[in-house]
Amino acid sequence: MNQTAILNIVERLERLVTRLPEKIRRPVLRELTPLKELFLQQRPPRFLFIGASKTPTHRIIDTLFAPGAPEQLNVALMPVHRWVDWGISGHGTISILDARDAADSATAEVDQDLKRQPPDIIFLFDEGESSLEKAAAGKSVDVLLHFQHDVGEALDDAKVIGVCFGSEKRATQLREVLKTQPAIRDRLLKVIQFTDMHSAEARGLLSILAEKLPNQAKIEMIRISRDREAQHHVAQMLIKSTTAICTAIGAQPIPLADMPILTALQVVMVSGIMYISGRERSLRAATEFMTALGANVGAGMLLREGARAVLKFFPGWGNVVCGMIAGTGTYAIGRAASAFFIGGVSLKEARQKYLSNRKKASHQLPLSQDSVRASRRVE
Repeated sequence: MNQTAILNIVERLERLVTRLPEKIRRPVLRELTPLKELFLQQRPPRFLFIGASKTPTHRIIDTLFAPGAPEQLNVALMPVHRWVDWGISGHGTISILDARDAADSATAEVDQDLKRQPPDIIFLFDEGESSLEKAAAGKSVDVLLHFQHDVGEALDDAKVIGVCFGSEKRATQLREVLKTQPAIRDRLLKVIQFTDMHSAEARGLLSILAEKLPNQAKIEMIRISRDREAQHHVAQMLIKSTTAICTAIGAQPIPLADMPILTALQVVMVSGIMYISGRERSLRAATEFMTALGANVGAGMLLREGARAVLKFFPGWGNVVCGMIAGTGTYAIGRAASAFFIGGVSLKEARQKYLSNRKKASHQLPLSQDSVRASRRVE
């Protein structure tokens, strides 16, 4: 499923949202925001390399972003001091601007690229012997402050990670220097010490990046890191938002007309979970998975529209129940997809999880006084 297909679905959804009551419209749009950031505005994370280090760029990238993978020896020629996309082990792409050795003649070029595309994370490198004075560690910081002065607001939101290829004493010196700088200390995420190029620190770094990057760059980093916890976290965010939107739409008195939107949202949700897990997005594969679960469109439509027809004789109740059916069905599909694509359970186990969630939710459908009050607020 390409960006254009997802955009068409979202545009149709936004047109439908304009028909909802004001109290419903704003929460739906709020839930739609993270979905748009994650999938419509998705881009590679951008990392700025600065400081004192002569380690080749490809070795740093292999060390930080592909720990445990064979080193990539074939490095193509590429422009220096410009944003360059790097593919990481076939799982995702990152953008790197390596300005470590940018001389005075190249700083204007770097400044221009930083203003055009600000970094998400600044990696400040320090490479030296433990015998060097603390003042020497400050040279790397001076470079960052120089760019901060020249570029200004473009670097204001970027977090900072210190990377020391040296002794523990050297890493401590770098940490102390960074914490003394008001322009840096509040944005400092971590100082990492690498005693060799295969440090276990890199695995923890990937988890930090997956958590701290903005939504637009988060999914690509999670695909690269293959961090199960981060994958589940973003999948749950996707399930929560999609469920809330489907519940709100399902509760509105527009029989049948909203079914294509609800179904499309569920397919987008499943394809998004597939992509988070490291697979390619596929509308067809997502639809086939939903069919294998037993979550076919016809059954869902008959259940919801049948409930709407019966409950229309109970003012204020029918729409709420129909919304709950749409929401619980979506939630059950999402949980099963997360268990299958990320958790690694079998298709049979995923189907059992889907049916279990549907059954559990169905027991909550009889309306309570709270449900009645909620329905009146919606109306």
